[in-house]
Amino acid sequence: MLFIAQTALELGFVYALVSMALYLSYRVLDIADLTTDASFVLGAAVSVAFAAKGHPVIGIFAAMTAGSLAGSVTAVLQTKMGVPSILAGIITNTGLYTINLLAMGWSSNLSLLKQKTIFTMLRDTGIGGNWYEFLLISVIVILAALFLIWFLSTRLGLSIRATGDNKDMVSASSINPGGMITIGLCIANAYTALSGAVVGQMQKAADINSGTGIVVVGLACLIIGETIFGKGKASKSMVAVIVGSVIYRLIYAIVLKTAIVPIECLKLVTATIVALAIAAPTMKNKAKLNKQKTDSMKRRGI
Repeated sequence: MLFIAQTALELGFVYALVSMALYLSYRVLDIADLTTDASFVLGAAVSVAFAAKGHPVIGIFAAMTAGSLAGSVTAVLQTKMGVPSILAGIITNTGLYTINLLAMGWSSNLSLLKQKTIFTMLRDTGIGGNWYEFLLISVIVILAALFLIWFLSTRLGLSIRATGDNKDMVSASSINPGGMITIGLCIANAYTALSGAVVGQMQKAADINSGTGIVVVGLACLIIGETIFGKGKASKSMVAVIVGSVIYRLIYAIVLKTAIVPIECLKLVTATIVALAIAAPTMKNKAKLNKQKTDSMKRRGI
């Protein structure tokens, strides 16, 4: 049971970076960024490729740079070429498949054998004991969360939040909404790539299909966290996405252990939860309106 809890904590924290990225793109900018799946693989591929050459630390930063470039492509398609946000993400996602194969030496997977990773480097110091992986992951995630909280409180961050609320108002205030969207998507995809980079070095492998469904999982973690903590300030949201991600991974681990739900059905269950959670506000409003109509008809004796 301790092993399950430790694994859930490690994976929950590292995948929380994807939920942070989706918080920025989906909640703040109100953009459904489908670049997420491919950006995750891109981060893993670049990170593992650098680690294979003996540069694991550089690989982390190179992965984030690559992810931000992927985000900028999606942003340019939206803001400069007039492509709808969903189609822009799909186009970039499709194109990145080839880029990811290129990063992995035209192979569908890339493995590390005896090469160093950021995790083996910490393990060799003896710091953290058996929890050295969780220690390193938690430091990375907490620093990423603190940076995002600080960034969204700056003038630039507030401009990005305003762009997500009302583009027309932002344009009237002499702020370039296209530039704000570009910066936001670059940061969001850098976070997604960071998650992939850390996962790649933790598992010592990168696979071309490892990002499939990541956007749905990230949304599930985001929604679980918001259900528990509610929506609010960025600091509250960061705690929510981390806790939501850990809870999701804990449920995932328990399901695998107990086989309550067949593992083949887990993706379907996740997709259903996300769909219902996103639709819940609309369904609630419709139910409220129907109740008001019914009450009004009763008062009039209809």
